[in-house]
Amino acid sequence: MIQTIHPAPLRGSIPAIPSKSAAHRLLICAALADSPTEVICHGTSKDIEATRACLAAMETGGILPCGESGSTLRFLLPVAAALGLEAEFLMEGRLPQRPLAPLDAQLTGHGARLSRPAPDRLRVSGRLTPGDYTLPGNVSSQYISGLLFALPLLDAPSTLTVTGTVESAPYIAMTLDALGQFGVDVAVRNQVYAIPARGYRSPGKALVEGDWSNAAFWLCAGALAGPVTVTGLKPDSLQGDKAVLDILAQFGAKTEQNGEHFTVFPGALQALDIDAAAIPDLVPVLSVVAAAAPGVTRIYNAGRLRLKESDRIRTVCAMLQNLGADAEETADGLLIRGGKPLTGGTVDSANDHRIAMAAAVASVLCQGDVTVTGAEAVNKSYPGFWEDFEKLQKKGTDCHGPCRASQ
Repeated sequence: MIQTIHPAPLRGSIPAIPSKSAAHRLLICAALADSPTEVICHGTSKDIEATRACLAAMETGGILPCGESGSTLRFLLPVAAALGLEAEFLMEGRLPQRPLAPLDAQLTGHGARLSRPAPDRLRVSGRLTPGDYTLPGNVSSQYISGLLFALPLLDAPSTLTVTGTVESAPYIAMTLDALGQFGVDVAVRNQVYAIPARGYRSPGKALVEGDWSNAAFWLCAGALAGPVTVTGLKPDSLQGDKAVLDILAQFGAKTEQNGEHFTVFPGALQALDIDAAAIPDLVPVLSVVAAAAPGVTRIYNAGRLRLKESDRIRTVCAMLQNLGADAEETADGLLIRGGKPLTGGTVDSANDHRIAMAAAVASVLCQGDVTVTGAEAVNKSYPGFWEDFEKLQKKGTDCHGPCRASQ
């Protein structure tokens, strides 16, 4: 799908969609619990549906269709091994090329067997044994979460030692919180996780909270040409991307909170240095804000972005350059020289939802139209994005129908 956007401000109020990260975790815990759980999730996406489909397929084994969802694969591969399933994960898009090491070595070192019968398939068999597991903290928090989900299923306690610097720590905190809601109390000391073997106990109901990661696109739009309000966001959320508010304030935007309603207003922007180690998913849209901020913004500790749905350092840089911004790649991030209007142009989403959405937000800075190819990539996390974009754009202009789509 091709989406062409005529530049106009984004203004108004929009409800937050359910957190994809929270939904993955609660659905997995509910599927493994001792009795049924009502998981309340007011919305879905391709990634959430992938986890739901794999959990359903795990009842019988066979093919587990995880689509392009790295979270689904990395969370459920250890779970399948802990349950002793013989199954094949079916992978799509760039997922077969995304790494699994050193998680795979920990699984095979503790009783699982892994093979690749086809480029897009990963077969698991055998059964995990209790014991001592070790993972580095700077590769992927999803590996750590996967083992935290799996090890309570074993018949004796285990430990997981996380070595070195822990990146994306808020995502691990979200996993521990979900486990706690289901009666799995993990003790943590000096990056050693003591995992009990009691299994999962259903709380009866579990609510998926609003998503700060996708709300960030609207909040950043508010900083550029708002105000924009996002409703239904937990002020005390464990989601790391809640940091978008503090970062926008450091950029010079004005922020306001009223309960679970958060509003961002434009302000006099200035360049920043941004450590992206804990907030990699914010980089695409924060880069758009940086393009509007006079001076040089440096984004660093973002090297893992090269292993996402696209090489997000490269595709973010290409997006900005195609729209007329002054941006360049570094080994682990970006340098963005901001403060001038953008021209507009064409952006290839590279089948990456966050690139498509960031390009849409960038349109508020552009003098000419922005065309996004592969715009359907938003379905991975936010199927209603283009409809919500048009609602906010209509509130920001007297014109009607400024956003049009073609197949």
